[in-house]
Amino acid sequence: MIDRMLEWMGKFAATHMKFIIGVAINIFLIWAFCKLIDAFQHNLEKKLLRKNSDSPLLNLMPVLTKILKALVVFILLAGFLQSFGYNVASLIAGFGITGLAVGFAAKEAIGNIFGSFGLLADRVYKIGEYIKFNGYEGTVENINLRSTTVRSLEGFAINVPNNLLANEEIINVSQTDRRRIDITVNIEYGTSNEKIDRAVEILKEIARRNETILEGETAFIENLASSSIDVRLVCYTTKASWGDYVVEKSRVIREIIHRYREEGIEFAFPSTSVYMAKNEN
Repeated sequence: MIDRMLEWMGKFAATHMKFIIGVAINIFLIWAFCKLIDAFQHNLEKKLLRKNSDSPLLNLMPVLTKILKALVVFILLAGFLQSFGYNVASLIAGFGITGLAVGFAAKEAIGNIFGSFGLLADRVYKIGEYIKFNGYEGTVENINLRSTTVRSLEGFAINVPNNLLANEEIINVSQTDRRRIDITVNIEYGTSNEKIDRAVEILKEIARRNETILEGETAFIENLASSSIDVRLVCYTTKASWGDYVVEKSRVIREIIHRYREEGIEFAFPSTSVYMAKNEN
């Protein structure tokens, strides 16, 4: 009796030891294969960047890497279960049957997966680019199979499902090489004809002397408003990023203020004139 118990305990211990060793080996293999996949992704991205920075494969790499890692984990786990006598074929068949039911229940998740592939294949945006969509804007921080994470100007992380983004109108600010500067200046109605013409000419001079502003600027009298004569400058600057753009626009506005004050052109402010009729009685 004791011999049988010792024999059973020995088999039990051997089985558990084999199981523990198998788990440790599989964990090591998963870690090693994931490191190899990361290294392969890094080298491939470097080669693609040297050849063509606009390659669709470059945008798909983050998602494809995650799918490849999931396949590695599945294959290793399937082999591990097979070695302990589990019928992996029937297990996969069971997943296939239940997968249909899960697919109907998880149609939103499946839509997100296809949406992510569509966004990346069309090169709508990539990590690090600045985008605008549905009243939001910010820098793309992460793209995965379910959603895209955008860091807003306020510092908030916005997670948007990819199937929603795939149907949104997205403005990729980072992919432009110019931005529009549109400034309207209000001057007083009492300004002389010569100074009105000079006000328009100053706008042209400021744009032409600015090295970041492209040729083709337009300066003109736009409107006769209720309390001002409105002159307007429309031009394009090569400062495309949001931070550089606002700094450049601020520089142009500051120069307009200085030049107008130097030449005695007064800025208008909202005002109302009241006329009172004199009663003769």
